[in-house]
Amino acid sequence: MSRIKIKLPEFFHFTTEIPVRINDLNYGGHVGNDSFLSIIQEARVRFLKSLGYTEIDIEGVGIIMVDSLINYLRECFYGDVLIIDISVSNFDERGCDFFYRITKKSDKSPVVNAKTGILFYDYQKNIKAATPVAFKTRILEIEKSMNKRDTN
Repeated sequence: MSRIKIKLPEFFHFTTEIPVRINDLNYGGHVGNDSFLSIIQEARVRFLKSLGYTEIDIEGVGIIMVDSLINYLRECFYGDVLIIDISVSNFDERGCDFFYRITKKSDKSPVVNAKTGILFYDYQKNIKAATPVAFKTRILEIEKSMNKRDTN
């Protein structure tokens, strides 16, 4: 069986921690595949909030997730604390990709690698929107400032 492999970027723009909740578990007693999309969304909302944005207001436009890919690498259970690293790249005229690296805090073992394709959308006009230049610029500035710190 062939598998899709996600190539994660080398640089991550944001990190947050999210504990596994009891309602994240499936009948097998571990985090269910559907719960990972919720965990990823929570992390993305936190990242956007750290920049002063919401999912419906990034420089006046919102976002829609148009695709998602998830590589499941290891089970995790109630009480585990997950570290979610987020990177944004592959900007084009109407969207970008968000990448997620999820690891267990206790032993730093990889749990999930994921990617979501994001389309910018004007909810007022119900039309696709252009990628906000100011958002892209902020992402690139974060990357630049982190690279400067790494070289010092």
